[in-house]
Amino acid sequence: MDTKIGSIDACNPTNGDVGSPPNGVVATLHDSVPASAVAVGASEATLGRHLARRLVQAGVSDIFTVPGDFNLTLLDHLIAEPELNNIGCCNELNAGYAADGYARSRGVGACVVTFTVGGLSVLNAIAGAYSENLPIICIVGGPNSNDFGTNRILHHTIGLPDFSQELRCFQTVTCYQAVVNHMDDAHEEIDKAISTALKESKPVYISISCNLAAIPHPTFTRDPVPFSLTPRLSNKLGLEAAVEATLEFLNKAVKPVMVGGPKLRVAKASEAFVKLADASGYAMAVMPSAKGLVPEEHPHFLGTYWGAVSTPFCSEIVESADAYIFAGPIFNDYSSVGYSLLLKKEKAIVVHPDRVTVGNGLTFGCVMMSEFFTELAKRVTRNGTAYENYHRIFVPEGKPLKCKPREPLRVNAMFQHIQKMLSGDTAVLAETGDSWFNCQKLKLPQGCGYEFQMQYGSIGWSVGATLGYAQAELDKRVLAFIGDGSFQVTCQDISTMLRNGQKTIIFLINNGGYTIEVEIHDGPYNVIKNWNYTALVDAIHNGEGNCWTAKVRYEEELVEAIKTATTEKKDCLCFIEVIVHKDDTSKELLEWGSRVAAANGRPPNPQ
Repeated sequence: MDTKIGSIDACNPTNGDVGSPPNGVVATLHDSVPASAVAVGASEATLGRHLARRLVQAGVSDIFTVPGDFNLTLLDHLIAEPELNNIGCCNELNAGYAADGYARSRGVGACVVTFTVGGLSVLNAIAGAYSENLPIICIVGGPNSNDFGTNRILHHTIGLPDFSQELRCFQTVTCYQAVVNHMDDAHEEIDKAISTALKESKPVYISISCNLAAIPHPTFTRDPVPFSLTPRLSNKLGLEAAVEATLEFLNKAVKPVMVGGPKLRVAKASEAFVKLADASGYAMAVMPSAKGLVPEEHPHFLGTYWGAVSTPFCSEIVESADAYIFAGPIFNDYSSVGYSLLLKKEKAIVVHPDRVTVGNGLTFGCVMMSEFFTELAKRVTRNGTAYENYHRIFVPEGKPLKCKPREPLRVNAMFQHIQKMLSGDTAVLAETGDSWFNCQKLKLPQGCGYEFQMQYGSIGWSVGATLGYAQAELDKRVLAFIGDGSFQVTCQDISTMLRNGQKTIIFLINNGGYTIEVEIHDGPYNVIKNWNYTALVDAIHNGEGNCWTAKVRYEEELVEAIKTATTEKKDCLCFIEVIVHKDDTSKELLEWGSRVAAANGRPPNPQ
């Protein structure tokens, strides 16, 4: 029976600041009133301007918006804030995806849409951000405050006098909901929503009545006091007990290993995880959704642990270990390859952001991941056996056959050239599909960003996310790998990338359908209408902004396109359509697809 150790009350924070920056840093949130706080002019003492200043303080300098009649006045006051840049998107779904990509770099993102028709459209993106533990502030322009509680029917609704439909939908995919239809509590509601998003690292929902955004209030006549966000601290007795139990467990092991999971991000524990690897000498791997959260140049790094589709020799070492530390894992049907991982609970130490479970034994609550790894690193006994075993069995990967002149391009040959493009000044975004598997095999140099959406897996995510990530990382060149099926869902915001002068390189993999779904369960519904994708992007370009497109069918054309995109067109948005055979997939997708299909097709349990 699991035993909980540590007082729950010890989890209550005391002081300091909290954000949840994945690969970047949230703007510093101070815990005292600056002496320079000054009065705000009447034109700036409005609810809308207060919200704008709060967003800037939280670390947001760009908001992703779609205008609608309920949010127009609010947008006036948001964009009047000098430090807040408006990024107008083509639709609400992409605005939400852009805020998702932005939050992955900056630690927080924001989008602004209109009531119900906009809110329900952005909902899918907010659900994805919730699953990925990203703090997004979703702001909706709501009905006039006088209409609440009446029997009136408004446009943009389903025709009922109940205005709570949108709110109810957001309640399951946000950690806090604020409906601001009174000036007196507007300040409190806005502050609580934003601070909750940062503390919980989850999206929040803020609805602002359309007639309130321009109204001044005494609360807003001075610059707002900077946020005071208190950190979560470990229960000291619980932390000590967890470390003791873990050391006892590890000291009995002959060949322990460490595996990083996606919740290293929300726990802000990547650095502490690497310090433990340094101190322990353990072989270190990552789950697929944690790629990019730890340095791949680390001397004990094995690669990606993904069961049957792991980096070569990685799963053999992990699954044969007699003890494994999993840091912030998510074991779902995709990450477990259809529940086929060869792991045993009694061998596992599972470290969550705020608790530790040792084997089949004790669970220690109120133990913060970063503090746990830091304390464990001070006392762990060094053991490099697992990595030595890896080194003994390791055989360097072979290279794919070089394409003959005018031979149709193969995906494995393509990614040999992509590997050479990577540096600390680039970032990789991989769309749901075979790009998951091909990009996992890339070796990331120090400082190279990497993002994909594994838990939610919404096709089309990458177009908006690329927009947002590139806007947050102006010093990096983003390389986005998008399948043709996914691109057809959200392609419009190529337009927004051009409007904002982004220099992303998009590789559009044109294989004629939903290839990842083909490998799970094929059917005529997985075949899509082929588009002339370069011509579409040229039409969107329409002579405004810097854009260059190319269509490649052969390896020599790809090499030339990459050369052009990285030299004379390095300051352009570059769109390279790569035409490949419909059955040209990674071997990992073939294996993964069959196992996921088997998991999906399990018959009902007997009643």
